[in-house]
Amino acid sequence: MTGAAGNSRHATTGAQALLAAYRQASVLGSVAAARRQLLDQLATANEQDCLACGRALVLDGQFETALEVFARGATRHVGSAELQLGLAGLCWQMQRPDEAEHLLRQWLSNHPRDIPASFLLARLLREQGRVQAAAEAVLRPFEPGPQDTDTLIQAIELLDDYGRPSEASLICEAAIAAGEKDPRVHAYAGMLGIQLGQFQRVRERYEFALANDANALEWNIPIGLSGLQRYKEAEHPDFALFRAALARPELSDKARTTTLFALGKAYDDIGDYARATRYLRDANARAHATGSWSRKHWKRLIEARLAAAPYPFALPAPAGWIPVFVVGVPRSGTTLLAELLARHPMVCNRGELGWLKVIAERLSTARFDQRSAFEEAAALYATQLRQDDSNARWFIDKQPLNLLHVDLVLSLWPNARIIHCERDARDTALSLWTQSFHDQAHDYAYDFDDIAAVIQGCRRLMAHWGKRYPDSIRTVGYEALVTAPAETISALASWLGLPDQEATTPPGKHHGISTASAWQARQPVYTRSAGRWRDYAGYLPELSRIPRAGG
Repeated sequence: MTGAAGNSRHATTGAQALLAAYRQASVLGSVAAARRQLLDQLATANEQDCLACGRALVLDGQFETALEVFARGATRHVGSAELQLGLAGLCWQMQRPDEAEHLLRQWLSNHPRDIPASFLLARLLREQGRVQAAAEAVLRPFEPGPQDTDTLIQAIELLDDYGRPSEASLICEAAIAAGEKDPRVHAYAGMLGIQLGQFQRVRERYEFALANDANALEWNIPIGLSGLQRYKEAEHPDFALFRAALARPELSDKARTTTLFALGKAYDDIGDYARATRYLRDANARAHATGSWSRKHWKRLIEARLAAAPYPFALPAPAGWIPVFVVGVPRSGTTLLAELLARHPMVCNRGELGWLKVIAERLSTARFDQRSAFEEAAALYATQLRQDDSNARWFIDKQPLNLLHVDLVLSLWPNARIIHCERDARDTALSLWTQSFHDQAHDYAYDFDDIAAVIQGCRRLMAHWGKRYPDSIRTVGYEALVTAPAETISALASWLGLPDQEATTPPGKHHGISTASAWQARQPVYTRSAGRWRDYAGYLPELSRIPRAGG
């Protein structure tokens, strides 16, 4: 231990001396000459000095010199993972991704179980939209056998973040089959199983986690269990489980809130709307008290979008593919519609991407005459939408609040199609109010007045877009979709220009569903959620304040 510390101090001192000499030579003479002198001195330097010099130069913004330092160091110390990864990472930072990929693949050909290198390669590929290749990079170190638990969890989280729950589940289940007992892994397996529709396996994994870790109730397990089915009777053991969880004084506020949502959903399933309302009121009050959503900010956003001038140009329509945006107030049928459309073999549903908001924010400071900025934004989004795993020609992004950016969509992709989902406002409001959301963007869902503001704002904005872009927008009513799904989807397919082909993919079977509709979207289309608000009319007078039309 003492020797390692001494070597570290010696390396730091050596690097500091080299850098001091380089900086002094740069000030007194030629930068190129100072660089040559530094590289000559590093020819006999140890690994740590090369690393320290390269990192310091990066921090100084001297990327070209740092690149040469890393390259020379990697050549001299061929077995140094840190130098090889530092070189690849710097190439990526300097917008030389092909070089970075080559370096990483070359290193991994000799070190196939190097986790940092594999994950760095995965992140590089993910940025390019090559998500299938990224998933393969994450999986490769697991092919010879399981890794340690922390590495496994890191890989699961990466794959889940990349929208690859199947691959995440693959290594998760392989580890469990090999004897993995960590309750966290079983809980992750349960979460992935929900996305993939493996509902029986979910219960097994969650029950193991609950039995083997006292903190498992903090991992959203009650809300996960409540979404696995439609309960038929109050004697189901989950009711007792949820009540017992709420009786624990040490339960965190967040876990208590989500468990209240779970119990409210359970009582809703069996038609005990009085008890469901009681639990859901408590859950929503708690969630609303800690929320950060601003009604005032939302209204200002809508007014700004309504007042925005049209973009003065449109980029050329992309050749060979068509982006499809399914928008609307959340819980208005966007997931169901996207899943039904994606049965067509030429349609790929990417779920809720989130990238349109990112590029809208980036372009908010660009001038309209900066056409190159808009071209770069369109290319960035296209790589994330199309990816590298599908031969489809129609690609769906079903982020509901993309409706805020319809003008940007049709400026970047004039051939885009916007499908606007509408639903009885009272049903939408009730559905939102009964859900536990995991992100702050939906904090409006815990207060009926906030929900009403969102519905009204979305309606005003979609009416505005409909007048400006009538040929690019199609509205679909939730009630028509669930009453006559085949006819509704057929009409949409014709409007989209889809070729007349038989559906080949059952809904929800080709990818994970990470929204609150994970269970519902895999059931046969049903109509019981249409007019559901009437069950609560006597318990929730707030529903009468929801704007029913116009506004």
